[in-house]
Amino acid sequence: MRIPHQALDPATLRNLVEEYVTREGTDYGERCYSLEAKVTQVLQQLEQGQVLLLYDPHTTTCQLEVRERIPRYLLDDEDPPP
Repeated sequence: MRIPHQALDPATLRNLVEEYVTREGTDYGERCYSLEAKVTQVLQQLEQGQVLLLYDPHTTTCQLEVRERIPRYLLDDEDPPP
């Protein structure tokens, strides 16, 4: 289920983004970025709709995901495929 990132308390959203950008395996290419730069970049992507916040009620977890990787039915409020 999609959650508008604006619905989260700003401190909670920042904590979620920090956890996301500090995960092992996160690749930013050959260039090194500070934690603050990474957080700022992801927050901008959330504002622009390039990254979305998803909540899974079964696992009670939140996940940031690139819009292109999200199934269309989650984006358009369509029924999931059978």
